Amino acid sequence: MIRLRSAAESTFGGLPGAFWWLWIGTLVNRIGGFVLPFFAFYVTGPLHRSAALAGAVAALFGAGAAVSGVVGGVLADRIGRKPTLVGSQLANAVTIVVLGYARSPWALALGALMVGLATNAFRPAQNAMIADMVPVGDRVRAYALNFWAINLGFSFSMAAVGLVTQFGYRTLFYADAATTTLCALLIAVLVPDSTPVATVRARASSSAKRDGDGHSRDGLGTVLRDRTFVAFVATTFLLLIVFMQINAALPMAMSASGLSAAQFGRISAINGVLIVLLQMPVTRLLKRYREGRVLAGAGLVIGAGFGLLAFGQSIEMYVLCVVVMTLGEIGNTPTGQAVSARLSQDHLRGRYQGVYQLAWTLSQVVAPLVGGVVISAYGGTPLWIGCFAVTALTALAFLRIGKQVERRVAVARSAEVEQTRQAQASAQIADGQQPEFATA
Repeated sequence: MIRLRSAAESTFGGLPGAFWWLWIGTLVNRIGGFVLPFFAFYVTGPLHRSAALAGAVAALFGAGAAVSGVVGGVLADRIGRKPTLVGSQLANAVTIVVLGYARSPWALALGALMVGLATNAFRPAQNAMIADMVPVGDRVRAYALNFWAINLGFSFSMAAVGLVTQFGYRTLFYADAATTTLCALLIAVLVPDSTPVATVRARASSSAKRDGDGHSRDGLGTVLRDRTFVAFVATTFLLLIVFMQINAALPMAMSASGLSAAQFGRISAINGVLIVLLQMPVTRLLKRYREGRVLAGAGLVIGAGFGLLAFGQSIEMYVLCVVVMTLGEIGNTPTGQAVSARLSQDHLRGRYQGVYQLAWTLSQVVAPLVGGVVISAYGGTPLWIGCFAVTALTALAFLRIGKQVERRVAVARSAEVEQTRQAQASAQIADGQQPEFATA
């Protein structure tokens, strides 16, 4: 009983109340996330459109999400975290309802693009807000809890989608929009804006920080000139191209092996179930290790999951692949978000998170292309071996990036200590005292 209480305290304790209201909003939003997971089925089923159109519509959604992730990050810094969160959620609710009335190919394409442009602006603002309100030592746990809420809500929505469709497929769109609106209202009423004072000051003084062409020198350009962060995003992108094969090459391989859609669904469901069951215990276990090593090890585990398929492609091997790959995902996702927050400056945190989101959105576009081309040209085995080889390279990169992050944190701490000493010395001089460090 004592161990259980200690585990619960180390998992849920010590986080600010505002974080938990944000967490509840995320859970509510994901519980009603009916539309996007089933949209391709909706287009090819009830609407009787082609698979090619479904693929094109999905690509347009991905393009919109890539743009909105960066824009959302910029807005989170310019107008604040909370206005961006609430505004993007309300815009998302409206576009989802509009998409529910789309019937022609052009309307479906435009509707999907609008949803993509609205929905992904939420993520960088949310990740920045978590970094604002949660101390550095608790951020991995906070991001893990947020990821847990996403998967818990997703599992519920997938279980309830059959019941909701009994009232007609358009009900999915209204239910999705309703929970998205409820999430926006929860944040608007119960979550304070966490935008740091430094961000507000930087925004207020931006006119004094413009170059000769009138452009701010302290914006996305600053993020893109951060070589450590860009290397981190690029490495994450390569790893995610491998990880996203769970939705690209893996269903192709299962279909070629003679597995039915129902079997694919059951095997894929293992991913969400394991995340719900193991995310927090594994996060507590990994807390003792440095972030670079966690990212490197998690990447290798993801690659090993796919690499197992080189030894056979039976139902048992597909199940084992998903189990192993999910363990890697559990270690990678919250740790990657925490590293992104650690590398960012307070007043540019939204922009950093927006650029980090590009690794996720672009990988969803690139992964199906890579997986499809390799399987078509060479078969599945070279792809699975290649997946493990790529993750081995990303593991080496993450180890090096982890060392750079640690050095940067050490330098920042030294600068902070020096600033504190100088401020104390100035205060002592103003009081007519001799500074302490001067006599040391």
